Amino acid sequence: MNIFILKLILAPLIIGSASLAGRKWGPAVSGWIVGMPLTSGPVVFFVALDHGVGFAASSILGVLSGGISLVVYSVTFAWLATRFRWYVALLGSFLFLAITTLFMQSHIFPFVVIAPAVTLAAFFGLKFMPKGDVEPGETQLNRWDIPMRVLIGTSFILLLTGVAPFIGSRLTGLLAMIPLYVSILAVFAHRNHGPAAAAHVQRGLLYGMFAYIGFFIVLNLLIERTSLGVSFGFAVLTALAVQGASLFILRRSR
Repeated sequence: MNIFILKLILAPLIIGSASLAGRKWGPAVSGWIVGMPLTSGPVVFFVALDHGVGFAASSILGVLSGGISLVVYSVTFAWLATRFRWYVALLGSFLFLAITTLFMQSHIFPFVVIAPAVTLAAFFGLKFMPKGDVEPGETQLNRWDIPMRVLIGTSFILLLTGVAPFIGSRLTGLLAMIPLYVSILAVFAHRNHGPAAAAHVQRGLLYGMFAYIGFFIVLNLLIERTSLGVSFGFAVLTALAVQGASLFILRRSR
């Protein structure tokens, strides 16, 4: 099958399924779902198909490094949302995301350093996340919500995998961690239910990040030693196992 057609089939399927599941449950579970490697995983998979496993293996280190930026973004958004309107929280968090991404692009850390570092960052992010009760309000949904997420997510995957050979494997991995979906969820949660709801989305994201970390640790260990099918299969199984455990903890913490 043509790789471009495969991207057009798999990306909307993954993104659409996650969005439907997130709509059924609350803001924290929505963030938890998008914390999984729903964009970064397909990006690395298609990069491996397009440019080889060596390029993909190098991009995995960038993806894991991007997790540091994601934690900084998440905590910044949640705290800014407690004092300011949603657009200030969004702009401020993306500013800190960009600064951290530039730092991680110019400072390369080995896998044995960055894997535990991003795990600790997620733990500390959860510890310092603001707490509060979600305000009652009407959740505004429309029929274009999920189609727009699918369109944005699929377009992003196509664009990033297309420019990957020009920007390099590390920056490809770092940019794969841009929080498109969680930003949409957090903005609508803040507008409809207040800052605590936005913090719940970001807290869910951090819980979901442990599945992403497990996914890419396993993938990094296997991608150059086995086939793509085997390496991604074990990575997905690891992510699902970790995600199940993190959901149990998330439910108990609410």
